Amino acid sequence: MDTVDVLVVGAGLAGLRTARLLAEAGLDVAVCERRGDLGTGIRTTGIFVRRTLEDFDLPHLGPAVRRVVLYPPSLTRPVELVSGRDEFRVGHMEGVYAQAVEDARRAGAQVTLNAGYPAKAVKARFTIGADGARSTVARQLGLDVNRTMITGVEEVYPVAPGGTPTFHCVLDPRLAPGYLAWVIDDGEHAHVGLAGRADRFTAPLPRLLRRFKDGFPTPTPTGPVRRRGGPIPVGGVLRRIVSTEGLLVGDAAGAVSPLTAGGLDPCMRMSELAASVTADYLRSGNRYVLEHYDGAGLRRRYVARGAMRRGLSLVRGPGVAEAAFSGLRTWLGRAVAARIMFT
Repeated sequence: MDTVDVLVVGAGLAGLRTARLLAEAGLDVAVCERRGDLGTGIRTTGIFVRRTLEDFDLPHLGPAVRRVVLYPPSLTRPVELVSGRDEFRVGHMEGVYAQAVEDARRAGAQVTLNAGYPAKAVKARFTIGADGARSTVARQLGLDVNRTMITGVEEVYPVAPGGTPTFHCVLDPRLAPGYLAWVIDDGEHAHVGLAGRADRFTAPLPRLLRRFKDGFPTPTPTGPVRRRGGPIPVGGVLRRIVSTEGLLVGDAAGAVSPLTAGGLDPCMRMSELAASVTADYLRSGNRYVLEHYDGAGLRRRYVARGAMRRGLSLVRGPGVAEAAFSGLRTWLGRAVAARIMFT
């Protein structure tokens, strides 16, 4: 049996980045991932926001998106928001993951695919759960688990170039109760999807997605259409995300914006903190170091967006959504919308 300092469970962006940082710090790190191919079972749209693009060097990104259009259920009189800066880029996640694996291995981490958890061939001093919204590691370590989630489905395909890259968002509780439907067309690929509360869906997700595509002008595919999806935690960072035996990062820790459901920026930043705390703890043996990885403290960053998430969940009918757009069309409503979308 191999003995390592840290076992990272899950080879998503959070897990691979944490593993690389720990290996660069001189620790012996192993990563186990149940998938045999990281290009399958992708659960993220891959939207990277401006602050992530400014702070991190990321490969395999699509063209910049500066334009957002918000639609009510009727699709009439949408609200257009245009930024003077590059606000979004959508990652080609197969390439992003492949590069992250290469970087982790180059730093010295062992990355093993098609390997489940618990890893029978590895004994670790510390375990990091980066195994998604329904984390097995969280349960094994007796830490908190995600209970507030939405479920999404998305189709991704190449499109003909042309037009202004645009992020279209449709607020229609009949299709996406508690969240929204979207089309992101960056001139290279289109992402067409929807997500919402599973207990409120009126039909299976594939049927709702077809209904959305039938009613909204979506780009025409010029190549293969791939489908992805899964659960998205929207309850904010969990309170108990660390113990003397391990910690959680990324979706496993609930590090997703409760309102926008964006998780890539939080996972990048949380990975840095997780790696720093883990390295300090294993070198010093001082369990009080773990207090710096405080879920309750991290939750405070999401108080306002958590409140807005609860407000969004109250939009149960198209009439309420249409009425909300009356406010969005005012200068104040547009300013609030821009603040949410462009930060």
